[in-house]
Amino acid sequence: MKRPLIRKFGRAAHANGERGVTMILVAISMVAILAMAAWSIDLVTLYLAREEAQRSADAAALTAARIISVSGITGTASTGTDTTYWSSICGTSGVATLAAQSVGGQNSVGQRSASVTVSYSAGPGGTGSTGDCSAAGTTFAINPLVTVRVQQNGLATFFSRIWGYSGNSISATATAEVFNPSASDSVGTSGEVTPVQPRCVKPWMVPNEDPRPGGTACSGSGCPSFVTTGDGAITNAGISLSGTSTAGVIGEAFTLVADCGTGGASCAPLTGDNPPNANSANFITTYPSNLEYVPGAAPSLQPVGVPACGNANLYQAAVSGCDQSTQYQCGSPLAFNPNPNTVDLSENPGGATGDTATGLACSLTYPNQSSLPLTGLDILDTTAYPFKITTDASNPLRIPTGTQVTSSNQIVSLPIYDSSGGGAFSTAVPNPVVIVGFLQVFINNLNPDGSINVTVLNVAGCGSATSNTPVNGSSPVPIRLITPPSP
Repeated sequence: MKRPLIRKFGRAAHANGERGVTMILVAISMVAILAMAAWSIDLVTLYLAREEAQRSADAAALTAARIISVSGITGTASTGTDTTYWSSICGTSGVATLAAQSVGGQNSVGQRSASVTVSYSAGPGGTGSTGDCSAAGTTFAINPLVTVRVQQNGLATFFSRIWGYSGNSISATATAEVFNPSASDSVGTSGEVTPVQPRCVKPWMVPNEDPRPGGTACSGSGCPSFVTTGDGAITNAGISLSGTSTAGVIGEAFTLVADCGTGGASCAPLTGDNPPNANSANFITTYPSNLEYVPGAAPSLQPVGVPACGNANLYQAAVSGCDQSTQYQCGSPLAFNPNPNTVDLSENPGGATGDTATGLACSLTYPNQSSLPLTGLDILDTTAYPFKITTDASNPLRIPTGTQVTSSNQIVSLPIYDSSGGGAFSTAVPNPVVIVGFLQVFINNLNPDGSINVTVLNVAGCGSATSNTPVNGSSPVPIRLITPPSP
């Protein structure tokens, strides 16, 4: 009779013991769950900080690359030839270096400023890294790489400090490339020139003739080329001050004139100027340094982003905006190109009221000014290097007068065609040409007759024959973020 009571008492005692173990297990589990939750929150914090560091590094690298591109420094022969100029752009205290450090420092990482390190190397392998590009070697002028490392040490987290750990470190690296195709076969692996294909180009076809080599005006076939047709190397590499071109083509100033008689609906080439050339007798009295251009074939599609005052026809629209429809195929030989770039003399762009002057006036001083020369344009100062651009009253973005900028509607790109073969252009049909390079120029002003005074900012040559895939960009010296090579 007493056994069941004993068994019942034993089961009850055992049950009471299990209650204590369960509470301990629950307590341990809660600690583990809370620890994993805390670890997850800290992990997300570190991940977001890593993304902030990467965005900061990307922006800083692209900023430095942009300054290198627009400075014209890649138009020099090498870092050893123009060491002082290279140092002023991407030396340890150069403007590109300082800009990258400023942009990288402005973007906080984990709500704190991070350290920013800038280094330079020559492409394509990214070898010879240095903090001062003036010692980067001869190939650096062709394919500069700028690498920015953003690092945040001692990043604060929420829960890691409970276990006495507060030494989290986050870093990110970005590499941007500045590519000038001129003589790029010397740094490439294929031994061939790599062309570029700018997305936004003015339809002014200019011959491969430098109108002011070494500061002295030449004439026609006696003028040297801007670039060699073989490997695209810049013929008169270097930087000149005050538009003289005595030390190189970058900074050279001359006048672009339309090789067309005025008053006609089509471009009738001027006497003795078919095809166009440098320092024609028709203009040499008025403009001792001039380069004739002819209109490129108007795009078949309407260019985008065109101001309303400059779309009377497709050519004028391409001038007031830019030609984003036509693919200017730098270096494509005619024999292998089913759709070559062409000159179309059915358009007459010249004169004070021609499509070039009307489209440019719209682009530079919208709304259109009624008389030439224009007033209130941005100003390029070439008396010292680096060149400086400051805004004036007619800046389309209404930036306060006197502000220094790195971008302007007055910076334009135009194609250089191979003019070495001679021969006359036909007024009846579009004339195919081979693009051998591009000029990037700053438009100083429109003259009263509609001609254009310009200063050379960049020259990019790509040769007359290449099968390499082109590098695309918004200028003849494009920039892009690249994946750095594995160590």
